[in-house]
Amino acid sequence: MAEVSAVVVTYDALPWIERCLASVAGCETVVVDNGSSDGTVELVRERFPDVRLIEQGNKGLAAGWNAGMRAASGRYFLILNADAWAVGDAVAHLAAFADEHPEAAVVGPRLSNPDGSLQRSVRGFPTLWRLATEYLFLRKLAPRSSALNAFYAGGFDHDTVREAEFVMGACMLVRREAVDAVGPLDEDFFLFSEEVDWCYRFRAAGWKVLFFPGAEFVHVGGAAHGGRLFVENLRGHLRFMAKHRGAREAERARRVLLAGVRLRSLLYPGERGRGYRDAARWLASAPAPSLLDTPR
Repeated sequence: MAEVSAVVVTYDALPWIERCLASVAGCETVVVDNGSSDGTVELVRERFPDVRLIEQGNKGLAAGWNAGMRAASGRYFLILNADAWAVGDAVAHLAAFADEHPEAAVVGPRLSNPDGSLQRSVRGFPTLWRLATEYLFLRKLAPRSSALNAFYAGGFDHDTVREAEFVMGACMLVRREAVDAVGPLDEDFFLFSEEVDWCYRFRAAGWKVLFFPGAEFVHVGGAAHGGRLFVENLRGHLRFMAKHRGAREAERARRVLLAGVRLRSLLYPGERGRGYRDAARWLASAPAPSLLDTPR
């Protein structure tokens, strides 16, 4: 446990942060707060005096993780969402598995929902086709198919050790040696897709991303994103596509996403539908390169 540094970024993280930090007791823990106003900072100071607390303006999730890693000393970084927590000795199991697999830059554990059900945490890198299968609902035709649901790693067996394209950033054990070789997270990704880009870069450099079901974490997550958060999700897709597939493919992706979001705006009523309409207006407002340069 002394070789694992837990890095948690918070932004109005009540009510889950206490359970999160209690679950990694015994690890060096760094909390980077991105401007909480709900009492998160006060709770961390009062209940967890041994935690190193860094307060900074909200520069995004990737910037927060990078700040935490710079302050940490462990051989492994446990990147952990504020609404996630370890079950039992999950951190020790993750570290032991990583010790046995030096080729792995990233090890992702099994994630569970609060009700104990599996939270599918393995994903596939975005491509134009994969974005189309998600946003145009094609994956609903064959959710376990790698052809129609590779974006969500359809058919991936979450009960065995397997190599993955990337794992959800809610919980990742990351090897410091790999970070030193490949570099930290790209802070141009403000929120969403930062772990996608990171895993892509690790794999391109010859490292592996492994899924290990022998360690379990609970992740609350799962809430539908609307409004600004949904726009940031779309922006993350476009930024990944522009960076790794090129500007022309990013523009094609914008058009696919626009069609998909317009479709969703027709299918969903109320506030959710309004969020999709707002996102569609944003996507329609400019070509992909210009959208990536617009203020958040």
